[in-house]
Amino acid sequence: MELGIELVPKEQKQIISRLMQFYLYDFTRYLDIQVDREGNFPAYPGLEAYWSSGNNKFAYLFTADGNIAGFALVDRLLRDPEGQFYMTEFFVMQKYRRSGVGTWAAHRLFDMFPGDWKVSQIRANTPARNFWHRVIGEYMSGDFKERFNPRQGNPSQYFNTLNAARVKK
Repeated sequence: MELGIELVPKEQKQIISRLMQFYLYDFTRYLDIQVDREGNFPAYPGLEAYWSSGNNKFAYLFTADGNIAGFALVDRLLRDPEGQFYMTEFFVMQKYRRSGVGTWAAHRLFDMFPGDWKVSQIRANTPARNFWHRVIGEYMSGDFKERFNPRQGNPSQYFNTLNAARVKK
């Protein structure tokens, strides 16, 4: 399978907006999200900022053999003690789950943005937490920390990809 990752230009932002409907559908297991009378989930808040905020927000599309396989939204955190980069959203289409696409895409993003990372999940989303433990664990040779948000109890993993380069040598 030939895998690709590309930054989504403003002219193609509707692709992410449409894929977000599938992403939100997946989250109906964990959050109380409803479709409107026309069958659409609400617009993702702040999505437009990924094309209007300068160099701090990045929308990437993943492909497998030329077909859309998923997307990621990555934020550059400015003066934030939580880290330099945040995996804001990460989605792999059902068809491509457990095929290596998600692991490959996450590792590519970690390579593209070297530094301190934060990746979070909703507490009830055990499959996502298991995925990130495995993916980050492989990339970092187990060198990451996990903390829980004191209010919601959601887990976040913290790691520095610059340390991964040292571990892999």
